[in-house]
Amino acid sequence: MMLAVDQMLRQRNIKVTPQRLALVSELRDKGHLSVEELFYNLKSKFPSISLATIYKNLNAMMENCFIEEVKIPYAKSKYEIAKDLHSHVVCEECGKVCDIDIDLSSVIKCDTISNSGFEVQKSALIISGTCCDCQSKKAKVS
Repeated sequence: MMLAVDQMLRQRNIKVTPQRLALVSELRDKGHLSVEELFYNLKSKFPSISLATIYKNLNAMMENCFIEEVKIPYAKSKYEIAKDLHSHVVCEECGKVCDIDIDLSSVIKCDTISNSGFEVQKSALIISGTCCDCQSKKAKVS
C-alpha cells in the first residue's frame, strides 16, 4: 500500500505545506522532473508560486534525504523521490529519464578504482541512448 504524500513527508520530519504536497505528488506521479517542469506543472495550482519556492522546497527535502537530484551530463538536473540505489538511462532525443537496477558494487570494488586511491562515498551511473518511442518515430520516418 502506497503512503499518502503527507504521511511520507511527516515520516521524514518535513513540514507539510500545500506546495510541498503538490511538488511531491508531481514527482511521485510523473517521475524525474526538472525545476522548470515542476514550476510549469505547479503554476496552474499555485499561480503565485516562484522558481525560488521550488528550489527552496527541493533543497529542504534533499537535506532530509527525501528528494534526490539526478545530475545528467550536458542537461538540466532532474529530481526524484529518494529510493534504493539505482541508475538511470536517458534518451538523447526526448530527454526521458528511466530508472534501471544495476549493481555497482562490483564496479566500485574493481582494481582500477582501488588503485586510484579514492574512497568511494557515492556512485551514480547515467547511460544515454534512444528510448523505444523515439526509435519508433525514427523508424516511421525512414
